[in-house]
Amino acid sequence: MAQQARAIRTRRVILESAAAVFAERGYERTTIGEILVRAGVTKGALYFHFASKEDLALGVLDAQLLDEPLTPQDIKLQELVDQGFLLAHRLQRDPLVRASVALALDSGATSVDRAAPFRAWIDQVSEVLTVAKARGEILLHVNVTDTAELFSGAFAGIQTMSQILCERNDLTHRVVVLLQHVLPSICTPALLTGLDMSEGRARQLALDYDASRLRREEGNLADTPG
Repeated sequence: MAQQARAIRTRRVILESAAAVFAERGYERTTIGEILVRAGVTKGALYFHFASKEDLALGVLDAQLLDEPLTPQDIKLQELVDQGFLLAHRLQRDPLVRASVALALDSGATSVDRAAPFRAWIDQVSEVLTVAKARGEILLHVNVTDTAELFSGAFAGIQTMSQILCERNDLTHRVVVLLQHVLPSICTPALLTGLDMSEGRARQLALDYDASRLRREEGNLADTPG
C-alpha cells in the first residue's frame, strides 16, 4: 500500500509539473528535460508512468474527467446539474484541471488528441440524458446527442468567458444561469421543481468533494512509512 501511495503522488507531481510547463511554454516547445527538472524526479520515474511527452499530455487532458463517481440521485437530471457544479469547482480550484483546459485549446499541440476531453464530456452528459429520458424525465422530442453537445459546448464557452473576465470567480453563477435556461427546455415540467440548481447546492457539493479528496490524500500519506 505504501508503494502504491507513493506511486500515486509521484504521478500527480509529474502531471502537475508537465501541466505547468505546457502552460508556460506551449506543448511543442516543452521538453521532457524541463518537466523532469520541475517535477524533481528521475527519468526512470517519469517513464514508469508515462511513455512519452504525448502520453503526458493525454494524462493532463484526462484531468478534466471527474476523479470519483457522483452520488446517484432520485432524479437523474440532478446528476447533470451536479456534474456541472463540480467541474466548475475544479476549474476554480485545481491547477491541473485548469491546465488541462488550456492544453485542449493549445493550437500548437497538433500531435495530441485535444478533442478527447470534449468527447468524454459529451459522452458523460449523453449517458445521463439517456437514462433520464428512459425514466421519463425528459420531453419526448428532445434529441439526447444534440442536447449533450449543446450543453457541453455552452459550458466550454461560459467557462472560457469567465476565465477571461474574472479568472473564473463567477463561474458557479454562470453555470446556474446556464442550467436555468437549458433544463426547463428539456425537462418534464412535473419534475423541474424537484431539481436543485442553486449556488447553495454547488457550495455543498464543493465542500463534500474537497473533504473526500482530503481523506484520500491523508489515506495515501498514512500508507507511507515515516
